[in-house]
Amino acid sequence: MKKYISIVLALGVIFTSCDKKLDIFPEDSVADEIALTTDVNVKKVLNGAYDAISSSSLYGGDLFLYSELMAANGEIRWEGTFNQPREIWLKSMLTTNSYIRDSWLNAYRAINICNNVIGAVNVVNTADQNRVKGEALFMRGAMYFELVKFFAKPYSAGSVTSNPGVPLILTPTRGIDQSSFVARNTVEQVYTQILADLTEAENLLPNTNGVYATKPAASAMLSRVYLQMEKYPEARDAANRAITVAVANGKSLVSPYSAVFNNSSNIAEYLFAIQVSAQDGSNDMHLFWSVPEFGGRDGDVSIQASHLALYEATDDRLDLFYTGAGDTRSGKWQQQYKNLPVIRLAELYLTRAEANFRASTSVGATPLSDVNIIRNRAGLSSLGSVVLADILKERKLELAHEGQALHDLKRLKQSADGFAYNADKMVLPVPQREVDASGGVIVQNSGY
Repeated sequence: MKKYISIVLALGVIFTSCDKKLDIFPEDSVADEIALTTDVNVKKVLNGAYDAISSSSLYGGDLFLYSELMAANGEIRWEGTFNQPREIWLKSMLTTNSYIRDSWLNAYRAINICNNVIGAVNVVNTADQNRVKGEALFMRGAMYFELVKFFAKPYSAGSVTSNPGVPLILTPTRGIDQSSFVARNTVEQVYTQILADLTEAENLLPNTNGVYATKPAASAMLSRVYLQMEKYPEARDAANRAITVAVANGKSLVSPYSAVFNNSSNIAEYLFAIQVSAQDGSNDMHLFWSVPEFGGRDGDVSIQASHLALYEATDDRLDLFYTGAGDTRSGKWQQQYKNLPVIRLAELYLTRAEANFRASTSVGATPLSDVNIIRNRAGLSSLGSVVLADILKERKLELAHEGQALHDLKRLKQSADGFAYNADKMVLPVPQREVDASGGVIVQNSGY
């Protein structure tokens, strides 16, 4: 029987008394009764899920990189020698692209760890069960959201009940049999599951939880999902819930704008961030966007004049760009061993502003008020009135080079480098090894 690598993932963990990270071994190396029968061990497996999503091929940077490269539109360039990111930038991806393969594999690895935690949550101490399950659901929902955004046609393209999404695996995979070969669910089915996971996570998670998933983080992720689905009242309400709970529990925008990035610990603006240090965590955004002076490569990604021209002359966000290795670089990822923000509070103000504007409402605040909060933090004067184009421009500049470019482009039905938002090459190919290993159960995306 063929071995289906992406879905048949290892639980395979061995525990030590002091290590935070989990050592992952080949599947079946540790029996289920050892790994998942105590409160302590289930929590260590949960910690392994955080380690999995922090992989360089996921929230450790590559998912952000793909989004920016595919939506480049002449505003950034890939100048590095690595061919796999160049393929993504040029929209000429091969089905054997190892970066894309690793993102698929590691996302399903993280999902399987979450499935194991959810399946064993009944052995967790009663007082912690909601939190533990909520964290696992948050990560599973987030991983399926990333997979469907990259490996399927966008929700904005329509035909969501027939367009292939990604395989939904909701129970632990601990062995290989015929049930291991799972076909792709539809885009609609995947989004339905994402909403179910994140909604339950929001209900279960605490308002604060250290560096781990929280209620406002789940609300914020839900707002992203609803925005991608063009369900604006729902996106508005989720963003408003995230802001309300986050601010009530000490979250706030940080000034100046430059202080938002290159931090060794979470700051008040981060709703969820990947923890990076010299001992733990990955940061491929630093590796590829920074320069040798700061421990990066040779400046693989450069910022072009067409992007810089979008900023007002007095915009503090413009000041964060710098010259290094002979070209303009983004200062957001300059320093080594710094945390990677996945969701910032600023995004939620902009989501609430856009969704309120589209729905002709003022839930939480007016669109003008929310936009001016972001502008004022950037050192810009307040606008007297606002139209949709103003909101979308502030979103583009505020979140520039943080991994949202492609997803905003697709939901707004824009084009990139001559490719329509719903073009075949604006979707990543399913790794060929997964198509082959499934014996035809997994179908390849159109155009590959």
